[in-house]
Amino acid sequence: MPYYYGFDWTYLVIVLPCILLSMWASSSVNSTFQKYAKVNSIRRLTGAEAAQRVLSANGVRGVRIERVSGNLTDHYDPKTNVIRLSDSVHSSTSVAAIGVAAHEAGHAVQYAQNYGPIRLRAAIIPITNLGSKLAMPLILAGIVLSFLGNFSYTLVYLGIAAFSLSLVFQLVTLPVEFNASRRAMQTIESSGLLTAEEQQGARKTLKAAAMTYVAATAVALAQVVRLLVLFGGRRRRD
Repeated sequence: MPYYYGFDWTYLVIVLPCILLSMWASSSVNSTFQKYAKVNSIRRLTGAEAAQRVLSANGVRGVRIERVSGNLTDHYDPKTNVIRLSDSVHSSTSVAAIGVAAHEAGHAVQYAQNYGPIRLRAAIIPITNLGSKLAMPLILAGIVLSFLGNFSYTLVYLGIAAFSLSLVFQLVTLPVEFNASRRAMQTIESSGLLTAEEQQGARKTLKAAAMTYVAATAVALAQVVRLLVLFGGRRRRD
């Protein structure tokens, strides 16, 4: 039985540990970035300059680099072909800033070289968004129409399937992010953007950031498992 005196134990056992992991990952990436944001690179390259070096080293042209407000709001926008670097990265000469900027440039390189997983991720975004909108209405409809028997369960499981698309998105995102970091570090090393000692700081920053994606995947998986446990158990009881 998943409920005891109105308390949902499935959330405590399945989902909460993953949420705690996500909180830890978020705290870790912030603390790691702040640590290496205080370490300036010997070459004094800014984040924007480092991103441009990564693009040039990979033969990528026509990508703009802009500043965006916020903290760690860095991202590559494939629609406008723009790398947007946050205030703490764009003009900073820190080891952390160079690592993050090179990572975002890695995404631009992925698109330029038609890297399969990032193209797949872009393609499933509309389907994922639709699934997130339909999931709960379908599940609720199945609960309300429980008197219809098997049809109600069909609606519930369709809702769970729609919700599971978010897990698919997270699973596809993992290789995309790991690959962007690998491309970033390869160029940093081959082009000498950072010294060997400084590279360790950039690598640790990117590894901490990668853990946030691992944690997000774990949360999505836990939520799907919880729904299956809740409604699978309900069907057996019926």
